[in-house]
Amino acid sequence: MEPCGSMGNGMSACWLRNALLLVGTAGLSWGQFKPANPTQPPAESPTFSVKVNLVRLLVSVRDATGALLTHLNKQDFRIADSGVPQEIAVFERNTSLPLSVAILIDTSGSTQRDLHYEVGSVKRFIPALLGSGNPDDALALFTFNWRTNLELDYTRNAKRAQSALRFLRGEGGTSLYDTIYLASSTLIDRQGRHVIIAVTDGGDTTSYKRYDDALAAAQRADAVLYPIVVVPIPGEAGRNTGGEHALETLASATGGRIFYPESFQQLDAAFADIIQELRTQYMLGFYPKAVRDEPRRYHPVKVSTQDPSLKISSRNGYYEP
Repeated sequence: MEPCGSMGNGMSACWLRNALLLVGTAGLSWGQFKPANPTQPPAESPTFSVKVNLVRLLVSVRDATGALLTHLNKQDFRIADSGVPQEIAVFERNTSLPLSVAILIDTSGSTQRDLHYEVGSVKRFIPALLGSGNPDDALALFTFNWRTNLELDYTRNAKRAQSALRFLRGEGGTSLYDTIYLASSTLIDRQGRHVIIAVTDGGDTTSYKRYDDALAAAQRADAVLYPIVVVPIPGEAGRNTGGEHALETLASATGGRIFYPESFQQLDAAFADIIQELRTQYMLGFYPKAVRDEPRRYHPVKVSTQDPSLKISSRNGYYEP
């Protein structure tokens, strides 16, 4: 695999650069006044800069039975940035912000036997995702083995998306971290909510990027990761349990969750659960206050509610631009 990956349809993946988020700034200047003593040179006008840095958090809340809760209000939530309580400036229940969903399909050699089942579930997921919700929702399709291919850029055309999944075959190793890294870079400048769904059978074997690189890229892109681990082996023998644990922590750190479908019917159910969760998310936003301001610094964030029995899914931090 080339370090930049390669694209389907003869395109190059080098354009998938990890673009940096730009933070808007506004300059405020005082007017210059004539000095009282004309013999003294006029003093320079002081310049003030105001940093606009809204941090958005997509949040899902479940009760003790695992049922999604959609009735909570702004005052039910608490946010802490680096341990410092923050004021919630933006609150949306069941947010309707447009979705950009990057679907990553593992086509490594170990998936060859069951690949057509996985592709079938993705094909059924596509119209379900695009058929409801925000009319600006869009998806992109990536496949990966030892290299990464962008099969289809962000679109709402379900027929094109389904056609792009034809004739896939499994071969080679698994460059999952490279693909998460590259998919994150395509999401970073898109409006609305960012989601990565990775359908794979285990861990990474051939990436140039590391776990930490993939996690940082996803967090900088504000992307929620949902791994769907298709494991045909019920016991631990022959499974990449270390890779599965890494995917669990990636999902948790970005506010997503991992799925382990035990049958291909449950694979369809996993996609249905993801759609339901995406349609019932809260969106919380805050402007960081009383925390250290330093470019590219990582800020740990904790979202909680007044009821400690509720399970909160949200990313656990963000990077300053």
